[in-house]
Amino acid sequence: MSIPTTTLPSGDELPTVGVGTWNLDDDTVGDSVRAGLDAGYAHVDTAEGYHNEAAIGEALADYDREDVFLTSKVLPKHLDYESVIASCEASLERLGTDYLDLYLIHWPNPTISLRETLNAMATLHDQGKIRNVGVSNFSAYQLSAAHHVSDVPIAVNQIEYHPWNTQDDVVQYCRETNTVVEAAAPLGRTEVFADETIRAIAESYDRSPAQIILKWAVENDVVPLPKSSSPDHVRANRDLFDWDLAAEDHQRIDDIDHHQPVYDFPARDWSGDTYGISQ
Repeated sequence: MSIPTTTLPSGDELPTVGVGTWNLDDDTVGDSVRAGLDAGYAHVDTAEGYHNEAAIGEALADYDREDVFLTSKVLPKHLDYESVIASCEASLERLGTDYLDLYLIHWPNPTISLRETLNAMATLHDQGKIRNVGVSNFSAYQLSAAHHVSDVPIAVNQIEYHPWNTQDDVVQYCRETNTVVEAAAPLGRTEVFADETIRAIAESYDRSPAQIILKWAVENDVVPLPKSSSPDHVRANRDLFDWDLAAEDHQRIDDIDHHQPVYDFPARDWSGDTYGISQ
C-alpha cells in the first residue's frame, strides 16, 4: 500500500511518513535510505548538522529525483542572510541535486533576525533552489512571528513529538495556521518503547511498539520521521496503512503524555557547534 500524502500550501504533496537520518553516519545512512526508498518511502529528511548529506546524495543518485521528497535544514549559527544562501548551496552540492523540496530553519536563533533569515529563504525559493520553506523546533510564539514576516508560506514545523511529549499548544497553533506538524524523534529515541501502555497495546495488536507509536502519530495528522540503522526496521516502520488503532487504544496513548522531552530542553549550549554564539 502506498504512503498517503498531505498537501502543502504550494500544492506540493508531502508523504506522511519519512525516512529520518539523524545520527546515522556515512556507513549506515545509505543503506537506510535505500531500504526506505525500495520499500516505498518517498520522503527523506536530513540536515547540514547531521553530517551525512554526501552519503545520502550517493544513495539518491540511484533513484529518480522527482520521486523523492527531500528535506534539509540550516543550522542556527548560519541564519544570517549570506550564510543561509551558502549553507543551502553547500547542502545541494553534497546531496547531488539542484533543489530541495523543503528547507527548514533547524533551530531558532534569537541573536539573528528572523526576518533576515526568511528573506534569504525567499531568495532561495525565487531561485528555484527550494520549493517549500519551514521551521523546526519553533514554539507557537516563534512560529507566529515567522508567519508574520515570511514572504513564502511556512509549510512545516518539525518538532519533538511522541507519546511522552505531545506539545499540544504548538500542535494546536499549527492546526490553526495550516502548518504541517512533522515529528522529530517520533519514537522518543526508543525511550518510549519501555512505556507499559505502549507495550500492552503492541502485544494486543501483534505489532512492534514502534509501529503502534507511528500509527498513533499518523492518526493524529502528524508526519513521523523515524530513523533506524536497521533496514528491516526501516521497512517495518512504513507498514502502517492497512490497519487502524481502535478509538479506545488511540485515546490511551493520547493520555500518556508526561511532558518529558528527550532532546528539546530549555537549556542550550549557546557556544557549541550548533549555535556557535560567542559571548
